Amino acid sequence: MEFLDIRDKNGNPTGEVKERSLVHADGDIHGTSHVWIVRKNEKGSYDLLLQKRSENKDAFPGCYDISSAGHLPAGQDYLSSALRELEEELGIKAKPEQLHFMGLHEGCCEETFYGKPFKNHEISHVYLYQEPVNIEDLTLQKEEVQEVCWLDFKECCKKVKDGDRKYCLFPEELLMIKKYLQFYLKSSR
Repeated sequence: MEFLDIRDKNGNPTGEVKERSLVHADGDIHGTSHVWIVRKNEKGSYDLLLQKRSENKDAFPGCYDISSAGHLPAGQDYLSSALRELEEELGIKAKPEQLHFMGLHEGCCEETFYGKPFKNHEISHVYLYQEPVNIEDLTLQKEEVQEVCWLDFKECCKKVKDGDRKYCLFPEELLMIKKYLQFYLKSSR
């Protein structure tokens, strides 16, 4: 069983701890870490590394998702969870300074999976990772990740905007990436 800290709107633990399935049954606020892996492409734009979720996942099975993401186990902080998930899911051993914090995101959705309601209310720390990544060298956690692929950033934004159900991404986080990259490009000139 996986236990999660119930959090307030700022992402701080409230002192209450609950089993993960109950958190999603009740729609409690909980913490997650999201790491987006980005690279420059030959078109002068950027690609996002997306993971295709395992068909056995309790939510959004077989959908394309953030490069690496995960719940914060009770007692863990956002950054250590992001580093752990990156290594577990993709085999990337990142250093804390390689993750660029882009901001806090509050995400909510209600869906039904396997005939059961799934209420997700998460407060996420969203990070960007821009170190070189060769997908052939990744070690995928088969229970979590079916495959990975690079997708042009603008194409990804269009798919999400058009409501393509194969993508379980928050449009607000894509906007965070866009703003970060625009700032990064301006400051690197």
